[in-house]
Amino acid sequence: MTKRAAGTLAVAASAFLALAAASVLLVSAKAAPEGLPRFDDPLPPDELADAIVGAMTDEELLAQTLMFGWAGTDPSPLVTDWVAERGLGSIKIFGWNTDDTRKVAESVTALQRRAAAGRFGIPLFVATDQEGGWIRHIKGRTTETPGNLAIGASGLPADAWYTGFYISRELRALGINLNFAPSVDLYTDHDSTVIGPRSFGEDPDAAGALGSAFVAGSRAAGVLTTAKHFPGHGDTGLDSHGKLPVIPIDARTFRTRELVPFRYLIDSGVEAVMSGHLNFPKITGNDEPATFSRKLLHDVLRGELGFTGLIVTDDIMMNGATEYAGSVSRAVQLALEAGNDIIESSTTPSFGDALWVRNLDRMARDGGYHDRVKDAARRVILAKIEYFKSDDAVPVYPDLAKIEERVPDPEGKAFFLSQAVRSVTLVRNAGLPVGDEGKILLASAFPAFLEAGLSRYPDAKATGVTWDLPRRARDYDTVIFCLSSKEQTPILNALKGESCRVIVVSALSPVLLEDAPWVGTALAVYSYAPLSFTAAFGALAGDFPPAGIMPLRGID
Repeated sequence: MTKRAAGTLAVAASAFLALAAASVLLVSAKAAPEGLPRFDDPLPPDELADAIVGAMTDEELLAQTLMFGWAGTDPSPLVTDWVAERGLGSIKIFGWNTDDTRKVAESVTALQRRAAAGRFGIPLFVATDQEGGWIRHIKGRTTETPGNLAIGASGLPADAWYTGFYISRELRALGINLNFAPSVDLYTDHDSTVIGPRSFGEDPDAAGALGSAFVAGSRAAGVLTTAKHFPGHGDTGLDSHGKLPVIPIDARTFRTRELVPFRYLIDSGVEAVMSGHLNFPKITGNDEPATFSRKLLHDVLRGELGFTGLIVTDDIMMNGATEYAGSVSRAVQLALEAGNDIIESSTTPSFGDALWVRNLDRMARDGGYHDRVKDAARRVILAKIEYFKSDDAVPVYPDLAKIEERVPDPEGKAFFLSQAVRSVTLVRNAGLPVGDEGKILLASAFPAFLEAGLSRYPDAKATGVTWDLPRRARDYDTVIFCLSSKEQTPILNALKGESCRVIVVSALSPVLLEDAPWVGTALAVYSYAPLSFTAAFGALAGDFPPAGIMPLRGID
């Protein structure tokens, strides 16, 4: 193809895209009959919300309360149809959608354009879970951060503020306006495998103060935040993805421990709270999950704590919800009746799914249920009006030309390295620093750990955590072992009788160190981010004294 021909095709393609964009705007204009309220009408927020809700069909009301995810990189035709034909209120981007960062922004743009072409022109809430550390659903180019437990180890609200700020600036660049973070669950059950380092620690007041700072930093970048998982997922080893956890604490413990961080965040103006699939039998007097508990959501969250924002369910497809309800459609019903405003689902149902059909039917037959759905839809729409018409809202359409310069955030890397340094915790010290004399073996399941170690100790050798490690260790003077899972502790303990010096860097949860009390020198970092491993080796080599404070009790 000649350059001239290529240029002609490029011009033609640009013209076609311009025509398509104009067509979308034309459809948008035609979709609104004269007199129908539009989202961009210059009315006071309450008045505009009332006008839109008053003009909506039952289908449009119910759709505003739903949030769907999809499988794959590109939005599925089904979720696109839900936005275009049924006025879906919100979408959720999961980790399986996000290896291609630019594609995320393109997907958001395409879906927001579909929403703009609807009868009322209501933009979507676009949500994800970008807590930092372990939970990072938007992958690709985004920054891997030290995480909440690392913030708990530094104990500095400034670390929480800037973490929320830089995470949110990256989300903003991609058009994501609602973050399901921070997790303010307390790490009270050390056997927890679902919360763990997602928590700021065990202390309720510290978690509340740090969580509030995270919210403030996020707001400074224009992203809405969510306190989760109400009323607290920390005192259980069970994961509500698989089974409904039962947390049998008494009312005093409930109010003086679990609710404390939520009080802080509500007082700080957090915009949303996520209800958890968690049963508190001594509080509710029954076996229902908090997601379906009017007592917990209406009486405690709305009444006692004074929360006026949006209540969003955890994924309604989790077994912790559906096994209790008996079906997904009934789970949606129970969640709305209890007081949730947005029902999150990791999958997109078909147009004829019972989730939709049965709840519409119930709206037609039950006036009380109709009013509850209408109230939830109004809360969602009012929140959108107040947010999207504010000065600092995330732009509905991300700037695709600037993705690469904004993600990763150019200022964030330096901050997160400094935060990782502040969080490194010296748990045991039988001989630091570690020089480069002698033969050193690095053992880890994380390539980033091995890379950071070899950068510091170029003559060292690297290996995975395998059962032949004790045999290999006999040829070395020092083994630096990265402990990151319970399955690795037997291999670590098999080194006990060897003549080499063993140094452990705990990644993620420091609780694992309790299973190896014989180890004389141990550091804790709280994520598997490369920056955390760089900081760990800096502390081992004596670049700085590790000053982090263990955020959990009884770990020494």
